[in-house]
Amino acid sequence: MHEKKNTILIVDDEPQIRKMLSIFLDASDFRIEESDSGKQAVRLSASLKPDMVLLDLGLPDMDGKEVITAIRQWSQAPIVVLSVRAGDEEVAAALNLGADDYVIKPFSADVLLARIHANLRKSAVREAGEPELSNGKLRMDLVRHEVYIDGEKTPFTPKEYDLLRFFMVNRGKMLTHKHILKEVWGPAHGEDTQYLRVYVGQIREKIEEDPASPKLIVTEPGIGYRMEMVGEESASAKVA
Repeated sequence: MHEKKNTILIVDDEPQIRKMLSIFLDASDFRIEESDSGKQAVRLSASLKPDMVLLDLGLPDMDGKEVITAIRQWSQAPIVVLSVRAGDEEVAAALNLGADDYVIKPFSADVLLARIHANLRKSAVREAGEPELSNGKLRMDLVRHEVYIDGEKTPFTPKEYDLLRFFMVNRGKMLTHKHILKEVWGPAHGEDTQYLRVYVGQIREKIEEDPASPKLIVTEPGIGYRMEMVGEESASAKVA
């Protein structure tokens, strides 16, 4: 089965638009989630933590600009507006509220795909300061959602990837259980430490030379975890 990469939440009340976008983006290796209303879109953005939101402004229960405001209270995921509203005032208002891009309907599929990739690249750089992260033998391509260990591409589930990315962005820092859970699983999961233990164990199986005696993701007893910063030379020395 071909591995899907970034998750995109499509927010549009027209089923045919959602279907067209879903087919097109699925073929471009994106994972797709859909919403037909503003309130549902805000809830899904909080629970699913998508990598991007494609947002129509003309929603049945609230204006799309209100959705932008709501999402921006806690998330910096790229928001690309897809709308028939072509007036300068509408475009400026959406951008000023926090949208990252504005595409007027009807649009070219190729142009939309280029805009999506461009905004994902900017998001990766904004999050980590660069589109790739490295720590010893471990390398993450934040744009393509790929993980390499010793130069070999290694499969990670979406949640494993999100957790590893959080550790990599914050490498060298001591992170509490609650902080990790809130940022990776969402505000409603701040006490679900069993989730965290399971996923940390799964990641260690993939990245540690000896998962039973981890050297990369270490436990801070009673507090949380810390990803140690490893240079290429020290990583090589550990093999001996």
